[in-house]
Amino acid sequence: MASPAKRGFRITEERKGMKEQPLLVLVHGAWHRAPMWDALIAQMPDVDIVTIQLPSSAPASDSRLGDLYDDARAIRSLVDALSGPVVVCAHSYGAVPVTEGLAGAKQVRRIVYLSGFVLDSGESVLSVTGGRYRPHWAVDERAGTVRINDAESVLYGDMTPEAAKAAAASLGPQSLSSLRQPVTATAWRDLPTTYIAGSQDAGLPASLTSRFSARADKSIVLEAAHSAFYSRPAELAGALRDELRAS
Repeated sequence: MASPAKRGFRITEERKGMKEQPLLVLVHGAWHRAPMWDALIAQMPDVDIVTIQLPSSAPASDSRLGDLYDDARAIRSLVDALSGPVVVCAHSYGAVPVTEGLAGAKQVRRIVYLSGFVLDSGESVLSVTGGRYRPHWAVDERAGTVRINDAESVLYGDMTPEAAKAAAASLGPQSLSSLRQPVTATAWRDLPTTYIAGSQDAGLPASLTSRFSARADKSIVLEAAHSAFYSRPAELAGALRDELRAS
């Protein structure tokens, strides 16, 4: 078995052997990199945390990005390699491969969907957004990639202009296939789930947020835009601690 570093995920802290508290796995969304979680992780020094870099947005030496199913396999491989109970928090698009990949994952105590796309079998990100490319998607059909325009407003509307600009500058391309491909398995039907929505979210229409949160067992609303891990890390950390304790 490859080492964690070679498998594309990083362990942020040594396991402390706290059997009463699950390990927290953080799964980023489209265009992002795993270090986006750093401000949140800094708020949770008492929690064992693992992050993953998804193939669909990972910088690749062969310039090929992975698809939805590559992401799902990477997540499942990571979770299967961990010992003890696990709570998974998935942001935005990251909810899709988590839903796909963690069906039947017995060590997962709960999935926390953070402003996430909680899709049903046969649905894709593209299909639930009307089957058309969203206005902020900059699609390159030939390269098979999507970049995001105006991320400062769409993803980071509750941050200072300077912080939003810095966050947007860290984004990379996302594979177009990952947003087109349908879900074939639905982990949320079998596992306990929590949905955390942002009251100022410009990245998800309210109609979708309502539909997705209705698929979860429990819903929480934070006074935040689409990316609470940047703008409200302390509040998000508190909500995740509650979910860890309850799991």
